Amino acid sequence: MAAAAAIDVETHHPLASAIQVENLTFPAKVEAPPGSKNAFILGGAGVRGLEIQGRFIKFTAIGVYLEDGEALKALGGKWSRKTAEELLDSSDFYLDIVTGPFEKFTQVTTILPLTGQQYSEKVAENCVAYWKSIGSYMDAEEKAVDKFLQVFKDENFPPGSSILFTQSPHGSLTIGFSKHDEIPKEGNAVIDNKQLSEAVLESIIGQKGVSPEAKKSLATRLAELFKEKHGHSEENEVASGKPEPEKSVAPVDGDQKPSEQINL
Repeated sequence: MAAAAAIDVETHHPLASAIQVENLTFPAKVEAPPGSKNAFILGGAGVRGLEIQGRFIKFTAIGVYLEDGEALKALGGKWSRKTAEELLDSSDFYLDIVTGPFEKFTQVTTILPLTGQQYSEKVAENCVAYWKSIGSYMDAEEKAVDKFLQVFKDENFPPGSSILFTQSPHGSLTIGFSKHDEIPKEGNAVIDNKQLSEAVLESIIGQKGVSPEAKKSLATRLAELFKEKHGHSEENEVASGKPEPEKSVAPVDGDQKPSEQINL
């Protein structure tokens, strides 16, 4: 087995702590997962399950990680002043995560046993449905799906097994397999198809994503991280000694000309 990537519960962002999902812990930070040399912070986590005969059956726990530094920089300008509720209600917010110019790392850990065929066929079905809904299912995507299914064909995932996806903004999807607490540095396969790379994550956190819990977690945590980052920026401006803009004061004698502006 390849050497495991470092897993660290500490992070540059105090609010980005580890998350417990069932009996599984997703650490606050992951260093250099398969297909990347970068560090990632935990954006959110939650279960994926289905309602079967009146019972909610949990199949997997999912942690979604975002490239440290670059993700908040890319998302902050548009979303930093939104509340968690506003983020949760916005499909554009999740689309910006999926398609943003930064790396994403997703860890899917089994709660119940799954075969590779069971898992990959359901993911492929969701991806194809998404592509058809936006009119972008072409020959290249069909071939990428075939390769995706082949990667999983002979795999089995007992409880506690992890399926790892590293999504590059340049279009590659690195796939790896491991135990939950052992993230390898090398992946099992790389598929160079931007549509597939994005669709795998979209199937989890997109408009019809399979883990509403992970979506809510992302909105809540990123809203807090934006708030913290924005607060620090304002504190730094004050500390740097930048003068505050002067406020014009209305004349007390009532002789103000119509063309004068008053900024209160």
